[in-house]
This record gives sequence, C-alpha cells and structure tokens, in this order.
Amino acid sequence: MKKSHLTETRFSNLELSASIIKGLNEADFINCTPIQDRSLPLLLRGRDVAGQAQTGTGKTAAFLLATFQQLINDESEKIKNPRAIIIAPTRELAIQIHKDALLLSAYLNLKFALIYGGTDYKKQLNTIKGNNDVIIGTPGRIIDFYKQNAFTLNNIQVMVMDEADRMFDLGFIKDIRFLLRRMPPPEKRLNLLFSATMSYKVTELAYEHMNNPVIVKIEAERRTANAIKQLAYCPSNEQKIPLLLGLLERNQPQRCIVFLNTKRDVEKVNRYLLANGYKTAMLSGDVPQEKRQRLLNDFQENKVTMMLATDVAARGLHIPDVSHVFNYDLPQDVEDYVHRIGRTARFGASGEAISFICEEYAYSMPDIEEYIGHKVPVESIHDDLLAKEIKKPERRSQKSVKKPVAEKRITQSASVPESPQSPENQ
Repeated sequence: MKKSHLTETRFSNLELSASIIKGLNEADFINCTPIQDRSLPLLLRGRDVAGQAQTGTGKTAAFLLATFQQLINDESEKIKNPRAIIIAPTRELAIQIHKDALLLSAYLNLKFALIYGGTDYKKQLNTIKGNNDVIIGTPGRIIDFYKQNAFTLNNIQVMVMDEADRMFDLGFIKDIRFLLRRMPPPEKRLNLLFSATMSYKVTELAYEHMNNPVIVKIEAERRTANAIKQLAYCPSNEQKIPLLLGLLERNQPQRCIVFLNTKRDVEKVNRYLLANGYKTAMLSGDVPQEKRQRLLNDFQENKVTMMLATDVAARGLHIPDVSHVFNYDLPQDVEDYVHRIGRTARFGASGEAISFICEEYAYSMPDIEEYIGHKVPVESIHDDLLAKEIKKPERRSQKSVKKPVAEKRITQSASVPESPQSPENQ
C-alpha cells in the first residue's frame, strides 16, 4: 500500500490508550489519513462529528478508535451492556466493520455482536442476548431483535452511523429514527456519522439526532479519486463482448470487478467469460448470504480474480488490490458511478476505471460528467483492441426449454432492472 495518502499525524500522538496503540502498530496503522487526522482529536475530547470523505479513506478506523476509547474511559460495572451501537446499511459493510473491529481491538477486553439479515437467525439471536459491549449490524435485524427484548438501548454511550447517505437510498431512515429515539438523548452519548456525501438530508439528520456536531469534510479536487485513471469507449452493443475480452487480454488485471445493471446481463457476460477461459464469480442482489460471503472470500484470497456484479457490490466492500473496474453498463444513478470506481485505488493505491458508453446507456454519461465535475476521456476503438477469436458459450440444456412455467418466471425476473435490497432483507 502506498503511504502518500497519509498525514504527518501519528496515532501515537493522539489521546489513545496504550492497548489501542499496540493493536494499531501490529496492524501497521502508524499515520492518520486526513479524515482520521481531522475527526479523531475532536471525538477523543467528546465532540460529536459528522464526517464526509471519499470511500476508502479510513472512516471505519476513525469511528472504531473513537468508540473503543470512549468505552475504555467509562468502564463502570454498574452499566449494563451494550454500550455502543454501529449501524451499517448493508450486510457486507457490517461484516467488514466487524472484521476491522476485531483487528484493531486485539488488546482490548471488548465483546462484539454482529447481526444482519439473511442468515443465522437463531445463532445471532443467542449472540445478541450475551453480554456484548458493541453491537454492529443492519437496521432491520437490529430492530427485530430489539422488539424481542433481546437487548436494551438504554445504556448506549456511543452511536455510530456509517454510510448515512446509503441509509436514505435504501429506505432505512424510519428505522434509524426508531432506534435513535430509544437511546439516551444525544447529549448523553457520543455520536458519530460518516458518509461519502453530505447531502441536505444527511446534514438534517445529523443536527436532529446529534449534540451540536462538528461537520468535517475532506474535500477532494474531484468527486472521484485522482489516483483512478478514468477512460471510456463507445462500442456498439455487438462490440461490447469483444471489447471487454480484448481489454482483459491487454491489461491483464491483477483483480477486477465488472459492473452491469441487471442480473440477466451478469449471467450472459459471465457465460462468455467462462467459455473464454476466465474464472469468475457473480454477485447480485438475490445471492444467498452464505454464498455471497464465500464468493467474496474467494475474491479476496485470489481464488477468483474477476467478479461480475450489479450495484449491490458498489458500496461497503473493502477489497484490496482491485486494479481495474469495468463499467460494462453505465450506471443509471450518477452517484453509483463514483461508488463503483471507488472499488479501485483504495487507501492510496492506483487503479483504472474503464466505462463502455454503449447504445443503451449512453444517456447516463453527460449526467455523470456533470456530477463528477470533469470529462471522462474517450478513446477510439481500433481493430486490434477487439478480441478476434471468441468462443461462444454452450447453449443451455434443452431440458430447461421443456419447462415453460419456470422459464417464464426466470425471464420475468431477469427483465426487471435490479432495485436496491429491501429493508427486510437487511
């Protein structure tokens, strides 16, 4: 990892306990990123912070360290757990936060409960009933267990809301308000809110449920990281597969993500890639949680180096060494473009984002460029850029053709563009 994204401020110079510093040193966390440098001194002195910074800049470590120190400062045996709650919009993000929490709290006597929808209901319920210091989870499952009286919110000393803008996008805001109103009043707890974008709605939420928060914004010259090389091509629909295969052959990505807009197209492109010798993983909204985690682990461990995904993978995934992001389909939401390409060039590394301005989604590019504040360079498609020999995927088994009812269901499901995950699935 490159160190050019770090500040001169060292964690050892902050008001952090020796046990926290020891864990940071072992995890090779020595110098602060800008968001950590700006927010931690305030948080460690009890000030609420609403922080904005680009994805991959260290927001998670900032709120975890502040949470740990606050709990260490007040370890009264009279207080019943849980004493801190960290709310994330997606399962993947909650899992990643929990993983980071275990890493950074190696020398702390803290117990964490990870809860999220989609799997392990009874196991998570039994876990949450234990004596946990910190709850990390998604809104729907947290509320579910709270209504069963599995835990209380009466003693919360630290409240963290991560990816607050995504909470609005996924329709969780009523759930968030439900939880916040059942905790001690804002002045009785430390409140942290972090977001990639600080919209009016997010700012309003901060001032309503936090104690006079300090707004900390780490502004970049551009909405997209400067370390990301962005370029685009304008293929016809028939050229998209040959162009993708040609670019993969030319660039030889160390690890890459190919984004598409629908599950149907993910499956179609995946069949072509498999037929042409690439080992891939597919990630879309209806993949069961256990399989989803297995695919992500395989991707992180280089068992698979290429992932095809819908926008379910654009946020909350902290996967190192993604060298290339391909927008096979341009996203229809401009913010999704930023979050997609933000999967590369994380924590000071460099990366490349290549977008296809195709016949179907070309209308999205002007809005994307207006949002990010600059033009995306467009390169010509030369014949030597297109794959010459393309193996076509084998046709599906005729058995599936003899099942018109099941086939009809699949077609109907695939024809509808994927929407964000519903709250009850969280």
